[in-house]
Amino acid sequence: MSEHVAPEADFRPSLSRRYSLSPDQPFDLDPTLSCGQVFRWHNAHGIWYGIIENEPVAVRQSGSLLTYSGCSEASLVRYFALDIDLGSVLRTAGYDQYLEAAVRRHCGLRIVRQEPWECLVSYLCAQNTSIPHIRRMLGNLCARAGDEVCGPAGRGYAFPEAGAVASLPQEEKRGCALGYRAGYIHRTAEAVAGDPDWVERIRQMDYEDARHEMMRFPGVGPKVADCILLFGFEMYEAFPVDVWVRAIMKTCYGVGSAAKTLSPKEYEVIRRFGQDHFGPYAGYAQEYLFADREHLIRLNGNE
Repeated sequence: MSEHVAPEADFRPSLSRRYSLSPDQPFDLDPTLSCGQVFRWHNAHGIWYGIIENEPVAVRQSGSLLTYSGCSEASLVRYFALDIDLGSVLRTAGYDQYLEAAVRRHCGLRIVRQEPWECLVSYLCAQNTSIPHIRRMLGNLCARAGDEVCGPAGRGYAFPEAGAVASLPQEEKRGCALGYRAGYIHRTAEAVAGDPDWVERIRQMDYEDARHEMMRFPGVGPKVADCILLFGFEMYEAFPVDVWVRAIMKTCYGVGSAAKTLSPKEYEVIRRFGQDHFGPYAGYAQEYLFADREHLIRLNGNE
């Protein structure tokens, strides 16, 4: 089993719980879960299935109403960051013509609050591959090392603890299709299992120190560290740079080079420009620009 699934193909959970969104606090479930920040959710018949706090969850949106099952309201609000004043965040994020256009087209996209350990492994898996492969790797790892969990929203696998991943036999790891990432994940799992306070220690650091600390884990480079701090630690000043963000920044802001590959030096130039330009919520700006990437690059590349 590669992802969270319902017990039967035609299963429909009873979405008995309701949450009404505030009119001045936009939220759009579909782009939030499909924009590439999380990898263990899937949509079937308009219902999103995933795992929150090791419990299977099903959630659907109809306008300003969320119907769901499998978790408490507090867990739903926290996970989807519904307690954040999104309008204030975006107005703070160095609002300019490009961000304004992206927000207009993707209003309601929010950065979810991921569990740090799962986020760390997810972005180790996410290097140099496609989203379907990331999902397959994570699904395989959960099926082999995680506990099966069941509830009114269906069944699936909890994300395995670091100790369970570290102790997974090598042949089992090879069966997860991790490729060269297997060694990084194994050594990182050992390090995390032996350092139970790592999350709280990083939470107490400022961004640059936390970034440096994250890069001590095997396989964690600048981009992976930035992604983990943004999605797993709510350090919204993080500004991850991939090939799409690089193209946006070059095309729209004139930052970066036209070289074939993204060098560490250029990464730093773009990252720091993004942080300086967009401020303490640079990560939110990055997510909206990324969501609007094809439009921004096509439109401004033709100017």
